[in-house]
Amino acid sequence: MALRIRLQRHGASHAPVYRVVVTESTHRRDGRHAEVLGHYNPKARGQDVELKLNLERADYWMGVGAQPSETARSLINRARREAGAPAAEEKTEA
Repeated sequence: MALRIRLQRHGASHAPVYRVVVTESTHRRDGRHAEVLGHYNPKARGQDVELKLNLERADYWMGVGAQPSETARSLINRARREAGAPAAEEKTEA
């Protein structure tokens, strides 16, 4: 079972909203998922939040072998920067 962290597209035409989910790599893009980690709204305005992500759960899933897609990896790193935590690639062991 190969797990992926990737985006599911929701929303209306020309107004996409994405969920960041953990799913098997063989499932369809908008199909079944194991867990919703957060959401991403690229056209957020006003009070809307552009990116909301549970970093603790993302770290857990990556720890058990889930591979993020390129877009999901960039969103996770952006959420880390906004939260003030170092990115996964920047972490060093002492």
